Amino acid sequence: MSTSTSGQALPEPPATRSRSVLRDWLFPPRPTEPSTVTTRRERRAIVAELLIVFAITLGMAGVQSLLSLLDALLRPEGLGEQAVAINSSRSTLGLLDLAQQLVNILRLFAWGALGAYLLWRGGIALRSVGLRGDRIRGDCAGGAGMAALIGVPGLGLYLLAHSLGLNLSVQPSTLDDAWWRAPVLVLSALGNSFAEEMLVVGYLLTRLRQLGLRENGALWLSAVVRGSYHLYQGFGGFVGNVVMGLVYGRVWQRTDRLWALVVGHALIDVVAFLGYALLRGRVGWLP
Repeated sequence: MSTSTSGQALPEPPATRSRSVLRDWLFPPRPTEPSTVTTRRERRAIVAELLIVFAITLGMAGVQSLLSLLDALLRPEGLGEQAVAINSSRSTLGLLDLAQQLVNILRLFAWGALGAYLLWRGGIALRSVGLRGDRIRGDCAGGAGMAALIGVPGLGLYLLAHSLGLNLSVQPSTLDDAWWRAPVLVLSALGNSFAEEMLVVGYLLTRLRQLGLRENGALWLSAVVRGSYHLYQGFGGFVGNVVMGLVYGRVWQRTDRLWALVVGHALIDVVAFLGYALLRGRVGWLP
């Protein structure tokens, strides 16, 4: 900021402020908190914790997803001729199917809670990673904007990738038309969003800051992890979720608002799950 001859500070020109804002979004400075861990023992403990957490949650899902994609590539039919379901029946008996759906949803919430607990247990205030309740309206509005920003282009990318034979036909729901289908799909969307945003954004990016990684390097690692457990959908699913990870991760790095990401992700999944269940077999453009 420049100063006048009288010693008073002059406001920066709009063009200078715009360049400064753009630079901070493209190359954000590392925040002072949490501080970088320097002792070897503590750094090794963080690395071990990361490996264990992702080995039992989304990291293992990424490995399974890669194997699923390899299996699809080795089949005689092309990717575009194959289908994969996200929410499918787990039992031929209605009540047992409902129970298994709820158990799976509970596991997703437990995964997210594990990341939050480990941060809290390690001395990280959960408010500092965006788990705060004093900005509900703002987070809901921001989440709706994030859903629109990612959801509409994401659908276009999926349809393009599928038409090019680079993606399987993704069926967000193949559940029977039972009385509990709609609430289960909504709960599934909430579980997915909380687990993913808590683990690959709030938890992972915080731990990488403690290890001293630069913001951009950590962002790319988080985005690739997010894309990896969507590989079962095909290459379009991988690319689309990497892009989503870059956008969502950067927003969190600049705002520390995790609930907005959870809301945005949940809205995308609710629309996809319920929309597909209602439109399946009724529109020709939906694979």
